[in-house]
Amino acid sequence: MNISPDEAEDALSAIQQVTQKTRRSLANSGAYIFLIVTGVVWMLGFLSTQYLSPTMTTWVWVSASLIGTGVSIVLGRRTGQRVRGPEVAVTAKRAISFWVMLIAFCAAVIAVAQPLDGKQVTLLIILFTMIGQLAMGLLLSFSATWWALPIAALALIGYFLFPSIFYVWMALLVGGGMIALGVHIRVRW
Repeated sequence: MNISPDEAEDALSAIQQVTQKTRRSLANSGAYIFLIVTGVVWMLGFLSTQYLSPTMTTWVWVSASLIGTGVSIVLGRRTGQRVRGPEVAVTAKRAISFWVMLIAFCAAVIAVAQPLDGKQVTLLIILFTMIGQLAMGLLLSFSATWWALPIAALALIGYFLFPSIFYVWMALLVGGGMIALGVHIRVRW
């Protein structure tokens, strides 16, 4: 099968248009909001882990997580009404099922591996979260996969090279990275 240069150029243009349309769709769907909310929760939680007592840290994590979940649910329902469709509902149910199973597997790995300290537990949770983000990106949009790799790499670098400031590292680079990505998606896509 021979393709002329004009046909190849037209095909490439069509691919670029679909890619841009997918990016705009993701940006307009409100997906960026969840990245920002998760980034803020992680930033607050990790900073409290580094600097506050264990009791205060627990309160900060629980409070930030509950507030973040509430904000995500409210905003998800509001933005979901704009992007509603039968295929969206099926995809959402599958995504929720995937995340529930991934959380269960993460808990099982933590129970079996019995990490020695909070840093190891934290790193396992982050790595499982990034695996989940990669899987979601591969299923929904390749353009949504790239960022999970540098965040996982940054988490590993912080764990191995900067253990004394691991939680600050996680707050600024991982939590802050998610916030920056959310802002980038909203502004640039």
